[in-house]
Amino acid sequence: MRKNLEDFNNLRRIILREKKMLDELTSLTNYLQKAEVEERKMIYSQITLLKKAFKKTNSGIPAHLQRINLMQPLNPKPSETKIDTKSVAPKKKEVLKKRLFGLKMKSSTGSKKYTLKDLKPTHLEKKTLKRMKKKREKVEVEKEKKPSKYVALANRWFSEISEKIVDKRTFQDLERDLIKANLQFTPRSYISVIILTTCFAFCIGIIIGLFFLFFNIGAALPIITRATEGLASRWWKPLIVVVLAPALTFIMMYIYPNLEKSSASIKIEEELPFATIHMSAISGSMIDPSKIFDIIISTKEYPALEKEFKKLINEINLFGYDLVSALRNSAYNSPSKKLSELLNGLATTINSGGFLPEFFEKRSQTLLFENSLNQEKKTKAAETFMDIYISMVIAAPMILMILLVMMKISGLGISMSTSTITIIMVLVVTTINIVFLTFLQLKR
Repeated sequence: MRKNLEDFNNLRRIILREKKMLDELTSLTNYLQKAEVEERKMIYSQITLLKKAFKKTNSGIPAHLQRINLMQPLNPKPSETKIDTKSVAPKKKEVLKKRLFGLKMKSSTGSKKYTLKDLKPTHLEKKTLKRMKKKREKVEVEKEKKPSKYVALANRWFSEISEKIVDKRTFQDLERDLIKANLQFTPRSYISVIILTTCFAFCIGIIIGLFFLFFNIGAALPIITRATEGLASRWWKPLIVVVLAPALTFIMMYIYPNLEKSSASIKIEEELPFATIHMSAISGSMIDPSKIFDIIISTKEYPALEKEFKKLINEINLFGYDLVSALRNSAYNSPSKKLSELLNGLATTINSGGFLPEFFEKRSQTLLFENSLNQEKKTKAAETFMDIYISMVIAAPMILMILLVMMKISGLGISMSTSTITIIMVLVVTTINIVFLTFLQLKR
């Protein structure tokens, strides 16, 4: 019985070894279709070595099978008669049924009860069950985004004007910011959107200006009152609104791509040190440099860098650029200076035949050191802003409100009521909070 167990264990080890070989063979054959000419020779040699090892391992199976006696009873005795081979299969089925339910099974030696420990699956059985229960991988289908109706309306009305502006290179910086910020706009479409939005802001400014022409807004209740001054003394209020509304809208729309570019640059520089360490580990396996970016994309751990690396891979696979040219183009269009330096350095290292793992290792050390310095700066800046916020939002309004109330009580020329002072303080605190939140959002 012990010999049978040893042979079973040896047979199981051989099958597991062969399974690993088959998995490696399938992965090599799949990679062979995408490999280049220089890599195919190396892959062919590995496949032939695996085939030889598989044949050698497989040749030891018949010897183990001959030594295994499947007809041997559980407790053999020398006086027992030979077992009929025809009755083995139905007996095994009955034995398995009774073992599963933990029932007593009568045999020639007496009765025996099988517990769940006896039915514990082996390593090979566990692997088989996992393979059977493994769900099919979900295929992610990216839905195409429908074009915006607002952008289509802007192109329909102002495409000719925006095309002339693009041809004259008037907004060249805006075009560069649109590319670096990864915004889904062509320069012509975005300029058309700016013009349309500015026109809408001008119309809204006229409406608000007409309101200020006939009404006033004050701190005392009622807040909105009818204008009693002459037209000559209040004409400048609607004019300021009509001029400021489209001007501010145009400025905000113009600088928006630059803000998005800065935000993308910050996110990339936060992920870059750790991604460079990952790239250093991958390049140590002497893989094709272009495959490094495929592996980084497949990890889904660096969402900001994933967009830049997808553009790089598309330039190689779709536009037909070589790796060095694609690296130069991606460095030129990258929103982050650090990523641009990394890609340019990688292109130079590949051209000069340098050692990529050493390049990535040194660059990752530099980026990690700079990242730690930036984190310390952010911590100190956060402490400073916290002190400013506490003094401006909590202490200053309370002191100012107490002063105004004391001046009103003492009769030093303050004619506002207590409710008016409260409304003014609430508006001041709200405005300061909005300014701080906007500043923090821009710093991110």
